Amino acid sequence: MVFALLLFLLLAIGGVGLTYLIDEDEPLLWRLAAGGVISSAVCGTAGFVLGSAIGFGQPTVVLAMALTLVPLLLLLSPGRKKLLGRDLARAKGKIEGANAIKLVRFVYYAFFVALFVFFFDRAMIVTDQGIFTGGSNNLGDLPFHLGAIFSFTEGNLFPPENPNFAGAKFSYPFIADLVTAMFMKLGVGVREAMLVQNVAWALSLLVILERLVLRLTNDRVAAKVAPFLLFFSGGFGFVWFLGDYWAQSRGFLELFSALPRDYTIGDEFRWGNSLITLFLTQRSLLLGMPITLIVIGFLWKVFLADESTKTGKTATVTSGKPPISWIFREPNLIIMGLLSGMLVLIHLHSLAALFVVCSFLLVIRPDRSRTIRLLIFGAFVALVAVPELIWSMTGSATKAREFVGWHFGWDSRDDNVVWFWLKNTGLVIPFIALGVYLIVRSKGESNIEPESTDQIKRKHKKRHEDKQKGTSMGWPIVMFYIPFAFLFVVSNTVKFAPWEWDNIKILIYWYVMSIPFVAFAVAWAWNKNGWARISAIFASGILIFSGSLDVWRTVSGQINYRVFDSDAITVANRIRASTRPDSLFLNAPTYNSAVVLSGRPSLMRYSGHLSSHGIDYSKRESDVRSIYRGGPQATALIREYGIEFVLISPEERNTLAPNESYFAQFPVIAESGQYKVYRVRSLDR
Repeated sequence: MVFALLLFLLLAIGGVGLTYLIDEDEPLLWRLAAGGVISSAVCGTAGFVLGSAIGFGQPTVVLAMALTLVPLLLLLSPGRKKLLGRDLARAKGKIEGANAIKLVRFVYYAFFVALFVFFFDRAMIVTDQGIFTGGSNNLGDLPFHLGAIFSFTEGNLFPPENPNFAGAKFSYPFIADLVTAMFMKLGVGVREAMLVQNVAWALSLLVILERLVLRLTNDRVAAKVAPFLLFFSGGFGFVWFLGDYWAQSRGFLELFSALPRDYTIGDEFRWGNSLITLFLTQRSLLLGMPITLIVIGFLWKVFLADESTKTGKTATVTSGKPPISWIFREPNLIIMGLLSGMLVLIHLHSLAALFVVCSFLLVIRPDRSRTIRLLIFGAFVALVAVPELIWSMTGSATKAREFVGWHFGWDSRDDNVVWFWLKNTGLVIPFIALGVYLIVRSKGESNIEPESTDQIKRKHKKRHEDKQKGTSMGWPIVMFYIPFAFLFVVSNTVKFAPWEWDNIKILIYWYVMSIPFVAFAVAWAWNKNGWARISAIFASGILIFSGSLDVWRTVSGQINYRVFDSDAITVANRIRASTRPDSLFLNAPTYNSAVVLSGRPSLMRYSGHLSSHGIDYSKRESDVRSIYRGGPQATALIREYGIEFVLISPEERNTLAPNESYFAQFPVIAESGQYKVYRVRSLDR
């Protein structure tokens, strides 16, 4: 665990160097957070390219990590040394000396650190009885990610092939799992690597979101409230919890210690708590979202930039120099563009959201300098994104036509769509409206204490410009929110995945960018004192009550789903020891086959995963059943697909009724309990 943490910190420090090309005014904590996710993206992408070219082994991992540390050289310049010294001095000042504000700040971050450690510790639990998960929605996702990770470390499938559907390109965004595999190549255990990375990425998301909300709202209380709204998101599910309490005879604490179900996801609710349904299960989003929010923060500054602005890094060249010169004057255009392009293999839906945002910004508040900046940014996005898209689409079994179709109301099913969203998000939508009203009315009033003379000057200058223009500071924020509101509307009209629920990968960005308005409304009431402050506490409780129940259910260890039993682990280890890394296996189309842990590719795994990725698996599914029935047809299909090994376990016996007398003619190469692996390659002789 310590080694995994040291590796991540080393990479994060490398990423810190790049943050000085992105923004010179951010605090050190933000730089460490941004550096952690940026370096993970760079390291994973470098590992993919190098692994595809020269193979995936320890030398490849070391070289990729060394390349990730190159940005540290940027700190050798006198100017950046000075900026680093300034940031270190500010950070030191924030932790030296004891007072109430510093104590509250420490407790705030300590709470989230503890939360993430205990929460993600439940993602994968290893005992003598097997591998378990403590996440209610992680039963299928954990083996999916383990299958991807082990396909890199044990199967060495490079360029990456789909371990769930042999012979096809692995078009699922896999960089997060590849970074885990890179840690494992250096000796870190899979559970330790996943835990350290998940916690670190979640903390990065917290810090980056907090800073973004601070920039958007100019309110420190709103910035501190925002992470609670994200990580404890939920709707009116707590009403159902109270109903469960009154319907049974146990005491409140007794029920609280043994919650019967989730209260943000299930038959009545589809939105789900973000930690439970997204960040625990979708590691690609956990890495992709903080990167995307960094880019959104950059786009916000581009959106605010005005032709008349002639100060600092946002200066606009209005005459005398061609637009191409801006690339050298504003290197953040390059860094942000290249980083965004990497999202193709990190989290493609995040890149799609950014595409929509940039398209809107090109037509909202038209401005020559802003347009040129966005076009330069887009060119560098394409420089990485286009080759990655071409690679992932070539040889992929995914059918693009399966991803787009008309579907009204997202996953509302039989509910009235208005009631559905109110039930699932609670006070969020009313508080968005309230927050918009309050921000527009605020006229640039700020709850920020400037940290430097330059910031004070910029703050007074901005106030002066707003007064001259007769505008509110809030209108640009509202205009910037338009593309995110559009994402909400279009995601309730069109599905962007074979399974309509997966639209949440787009909808989550509507929610995240709605948080500043909700948080500002809460902060406004809190800052008023008296009854207004009490109402802020009450509203905050309603906003996070349901999500807190679900998070508590996971953190407290109330859920223990077995994913793999001890025999599955044993037979997987024996498969590794006695088969080639690229050996093709036949197993039942389930999510938790023992083959997953071996790193070997399967002819076909869980149909739910395949269908959600737009893969037509119907023929293979039929052929799998035919092979397990045995006989001449099975012999022909084994030869046709090139299957080398067949697994028969309790899952195959329960779902496929295999003809074990047929397979008895083949040698058993691995066995444990009710698990047997047959070598069937002899049929090719």
